[in-house]
Amino acid sequence: MNDDELLRYSRQIMLPEIDLQGQEKLLAARVLVVGLGGLGSPVAMYLAAAGVGSLVLADFDRVDLSNLQRQIVHRTARIGAAKVESAAATLRELNPAVDIVALECRLSEQRLLAEVGTADVVVDCSDNFTTRFALNRACVAQKTPLVSGAAIRLEGQVAVFDARVDGAPCYRCLYDVAEDENLSCAESGVLAPLVGIVGSVQALETIKLLVGFGECLVGRLLILDAKAMVWTQLKLARDRQCPVCAGAELKT
Repeated sequence: MNDDELLRYSRQIMLPEIDLQGQEKLLAARVLVVGLGGLGSPVAMYLAAAGVGSLVLADFDRVDLSNLQRQIVHRTARIGAAKVESAAATLRELNPAVDIVALECRLSEQRLLAEVGTADVVVDCSDNFTTRFALNRACVAQKTPLVSGAAIRLEGQVAVFDARVDGAPCYRCLYDVAEDENLSCAESGVLAPLVGIVGSVQALETIKLLVGFGECLVGRLLILDAKAMVWTQLKLARDRQCPVCAGAELKT
């Protein structure tokens, strides 16, 4: 690290859990962020600010006026622009040293496997079960940690799924069928700070995984009731009949 980097990240480096070695790990890390909406905004901004060396941003949507209430990585002047390009512009202003890779496309299964395989951590900030299930399959296959978040109305949830941990569940163990595939912020609404809270927790869990400190949310699901401001923790177990991860240890 040069003098500018030492100064930029000095408040993190002061932490014994991170120190110089931890900051070096962040600078060398590659993170795939899928979805640059309400959750992806704080995730991408905090990871860029913290010094994650390479951020791969995947989203095929464009900035809409209705996004700006909660998707803080975008700006009014960028309405109509691709979300990945809009986000990349903000992140480069925030931290020019971060390498930004913008993927403005719907990732095929093969492309998804390839991107997940080159990432140290994948952060799921998508808003539909089809993408979430596809990401989970790729992360289990590549044994890449997956940090999952969701938010709707006044409720949010966060979990970490890590196929490297023996007996750990995957996302498919938690959700069997996509009954709420059509449930979205556009149809149900969401309070702006809620996605900020959930996204910030996702960013924190990502940094913990990259640096290797603390206890990550593997095998646990955090549920936030923002109306009462109450967090509930549920323990998750692997589904031995899971079509994605059952017998995963035998395949390695």
